[in-house]
Amino acid sequence: MGVGMVERTDAERAERLSKRRTRALPVLAMLFLIQQINFFTGAGAGDRTVDHVHIAAWLVLSVVILLALATGGGWIYSRKVRELANDEATRAHRGNAFQFAFLAAMAGAIGLYVVDLFEPMSGREAIHLILTIGIAAALLRFGMLERRADRLG
Repeated sequence: MGVGMVERTDAERAERLSKRRTRALPVLAMLFLIQQINFFTGAGAGDRTVDHVHIAAWLVLSVVILLALATGGGWIYSRKVRELANDEATRAHRGNAFQFAFLAAMAGAIGLYVVDLFEPMSGREAIHLILTIGIAAALLRFGMLERRADRLG
């Protein structure tokens, strides 16, 4: 197999990775938000062992999502495929998504500050909400930008 064949195969894999990522991001954001319903409605916010497991699972999922957003994911692919899938436009979209997420998290923090004046909440609840807002905002924004680029592209 010649060098041209390997490059084309890597390019094809990178294209598939990009398309898969574009389809998966909005779904992942919705699943992430749906998972939070248990916590926000009071189930899973206690101090039982099962509640701690639920929170630990949420933290692990949050870290994995943040790492995937920060690095572009696709860890099962070769470095070459990941580099091709994370081109300049994708890196710009990722940066824009993190900027948007920061602003959303700060707006959420301001909102929680106001809410806390009338309905006190624990630090754990506030942290959970701010992280959820930031992660969901990044996923949705990155997904939207990638989807738009895919349609135009």
